[in-house]
Amino acid sequence: MAAALAPNYLARVRELLRGGERRILGLAGPPGSGKSTLANALHDAFPGISQVVPMDGFHLANTQLQRLGRAGRKGAPDTFDAAGYAALLRRLRAQRADEIVYAPEFRREIEEPIAGAIAVLPDTRLVITEGNYLLLWKDVAALLDDAWYVEVDDTLRTGRLAQRHQQFGRDPQEAAAWIAATDEPNARLVAGTRAEAKLVFRWDEA
Repeated sequence: MAAALAPNYLARVRELLRGGERRILGLAGPPGSGKSTLANALHDAFPGISQVVPMDGFHLANTQLQRLGRAGRKGAPDTFDAAGYAALLRRLRAQRADEIVYAPEFRREIEEPIAGAIAVLPDTRLVITEGNYLLLWKDVAALLDDAWYVEVDDTLRTGRLAQRHQQFGRDPQEAAAWIAATDEPNARLVAGTRAEAKLVFRWDEA
């Protein structure tokens, strides 16, 4: 079941869409804050005119992370193709009426990005993009028509992360170690971008 959203959030999106042009809404926030849940709820609230294009599709492949010596920090800013992500957003802003733009997505069951998995049709009026570093990467932030920071209680957030890591193969000790060494340093980095958002979305107010 999709998450229910408060009327003020939906009204903000409707206002964003006034005029009929393509708009890109960015959802930033730390790992485990519920960005993808919010993106999917907004997609469900605006059916037929919206598409979700996650930042996570621009994870570097595991072979590249190993080559670069970054496999143990997967999820940090330098483990993504940030320039490729910005290029996709620019293409989406300039999409032609006869063009379908294909975007990648990240598959957690194989821990790899998959090219061309998301089709953005030319009549899509709202592109919802979500990820940790939308407000950290200035080239990306400049391409957003609106930017929300997704905030949630830290205890709930880290509990979600532990559950996610265990669901995809780590034991409880491995999950806790990954959260402490990787997820939480990234979360602190993302928290430093909160002031750059145009709106702070809190799940307890949703």
